[in-house]
Amino acid sequence: MTLEQLRIFIAVAERQHMTRAAEALGLTQSAVSAAIAALEARYETALFHRIGRGIELTASGRIFLDEARAVVARACAAELALVELGSLKRGTLLIQASQTIASYWLPRHLVAFRRAFPDIEIRLTIGNSTQVAKAIAAGVAELGFIEGEVDEAAMTAEEIDQDELVVVVASGHPWADHDDLAPSMLTQSDWVLREPGSGTRSVFESALRALGVAPEQLRITLELPSNEAVCAAVLAGAGATAISALVAEPGLGAGTLCRVGPALPRRAFRVVWHRERYRSKAAQALLAQIKEARRLRTVAAPVKSADENRVVPAR
Repeated sequence: MTLEQLRIFIAVAERQHMTRAAEALGLTQSAVSAAIAALEARYETALFHRIGRGIELTASGRIFLDEARAVVARACAAELALVELGSLKRGTLLIQASQTIASYWLPRHLVAFRRAFPDIEIRLTIGNSTQVAKAIAAGVAELGFIEGEVDEAAMTAEEIDQDELVVVVASGHPWADHDDLAPSMLTQSDWVLREPGSGTRSVFESALRALGVAPEQLRITLELPSNEAVCAAVLAGAGATAISALVAEPGLGAGTLCRVGPALPRRAFRVVWHRERYRSKAAQALLAQIKEARRLRTVAAPVKSADENRVVPAR
């Protein structure tokens, strides 16, 4: 069995058509048919049903397709590793990030990386923190960026930045004039939250428990799959929510959202990768750039003087 046979099989399986697969691969139809026939004869297993002039995968073919894709993907990863050994002149960086990070934090870092390494292609996929962890485990993405915790022995997680989670309501909500709320009051409003599995949801529920409030006590009227949908529902009067300060910033600035207490602990943004898989030079370069940006921001940030109640530049 050769990689070429596997590539041909995948092309035929995805198109369910010999001629179209041959055109996509730049081969003759007879070469494609011969490769499929050789596989079936060698292993005495039918991979396709021949129905009239059409074809479709057999049950064995569907199982083999998953394995073939995995082998070809690993071969592509090996080729990429060799290409990148010398320089960052070619390559693809596969990233998956949670919604908050992908929409509000990561773009500026990707723009800076693109300027520094214009020949590296970046492919970003968005999912919640649970989906990101699964993508890293499956090898679908090389780097993942999440807000939640990762409990996977095969993964390495490293804090890359921090974020503030805030409780907000619409300006017409009864809590809008309350800068601080007793934790016991949190059960007295309807809530709009992200879906279970999102980093925002899991961090907020942990914060509630620390405040002595069981998450099950909240009146959750809506669970929505995006930050934008959550904000829109809150602005429409659906209740309170807990979201990233990065997400809430435009509404707070416009006065359409109001921040209320209690204060929630800061949460970590983490980068995760599979400890047993090769980490490309592109991935290493992106992480180095993000860490340097954080270091420079920390150095430039003002700090409180221990002796005076005033702000002084950080040294």
